[in-house]
Amino acid sequence: MSVSLRSLQEARRALDTSLFADLAGDARVSFEFFPPKTERMEEQLWETFKTLEPLGPRFVSVTYGAGGSTRERTHGTVARIASESHIPAAAHLTCVAASKAEIAEVAQNYWEAGVRHIVALRGDPPELGQPFVPHPDGYASAADLVAGLRDIAPFEISVAAYPEMHPEAASPMADLDNLKRKLDAGATRAISQFFFSPEVFFRFCDEAAAAGIDAEIVPGILPVSNVAQARKFAQACGAAIPDWMDRLFEGLDDHPPARQLIAATVAAEMSRRLYAGGVRNFHFYTLNRAELSYAICHLLGLRPQGAK
Repeated sequence: MSVSLRSLQEARRALDTSLFADLAGDARVSFEFFPPKTERMEEQLWETFKTLEPLGPRFVSVTYGAGGSTRERTHGTVARIASESHIPAAAHLTCVAASKAEIAEVAQNYWEAGVRHIVALRGDPPELGQPFVPHPDGYASAADLVAGLRDIAPFEISVAAYPEMHPEAASPMADLDNLKRKLDAGATRAISQFFFSPEVFFRFCDEAAAAGIDAEIVPGILPVSNVAQARKFAQACGAAIPDWMDRLFEGLDDHPPARQLIAATVAAEMSRRLYAGGVRNFHFYTLNRAELSYAICHLLGLRPQGAK
């Protein structure tokens, strides 16, 4: 059965039955964490990881702070996951404030720690809003970083995609050209920045295909329970927050459980619509909390591996 026909039948079934009724459980997921700053945050991160681990994610990734500010903490978190779990761990790595030799050393250390997957990014400058300036002896772009990593070890490499265009891109086509350069340099897949409309993602995938991009593009899902925080993230990556989402969260500042319920509902509905359109791989930006991502995965039909 073709993907388009399967997607059409799935979309009809979603309209005719309960939205989440009897899904096949064939979705595959991955999760993103950020490195902890304190001992308590490390405990929370590990609790989150252990909660999500039984869902059998394809991989989990750990972010890298602006300007390499979390390099050691990122390495420690990824190395611990690699040594204590069978789930593949992916380390974020950027071009910012690092020479090619320094990046090679970091990447080699990851390889020696058993890490086989890198999320290769150009990276954000240490100060938000400042232009990216390559290190004099470093990589000038994510595409160059991907090519450099390929020369170091046979890593699996993921890169970023921007369904609503990177804020610094000259045009949507220029942004797609940059994505194609990253994939042509040897990246395995692209993971999208978050978005809040399935149509945005489907349109982007169509435009990518028309530009000759045939690699996997995984939608990045951000369950939002704090709109102010999400707006800050959105500004940095070019995502638009719909007016209706602002209105949904109005008046809930003092009602955290209600915010959580609404956040899960919004993200789950969007994930279901993506699923109805043929998407089977999802990447969740967890913000080091398990509840929302776990709930959405459950609604998509995923169950702990080994559970009856």
